[in-house]
Amino acid sequence: MIQVKEFVDTDNSYAENKANEFLAGLQEEQVVNVCYGSVVKSSRDGAEHQRSTILIVYKTNEKQ
Repeated sequence: MIQVKEFVDTDNSYAENKANEFLAGLQEEQVVNVCYGSVVKSSRDGAEHQRSTILIVYKTNEKQ
């Protein structure tokens, strides 16, 4: 079965770190695709912060 896992930057963690941890648990053959996107958001005080999102498309051993 094909599944998608999404990792998003938050104030406490980075998408890249979480995605790398997840990928470390997969076999290379399981990884179908990795997609990256980012957006700049403004906070109330006018500061701009980049938020990244990483999608990992992977195969599981489960069959449905």
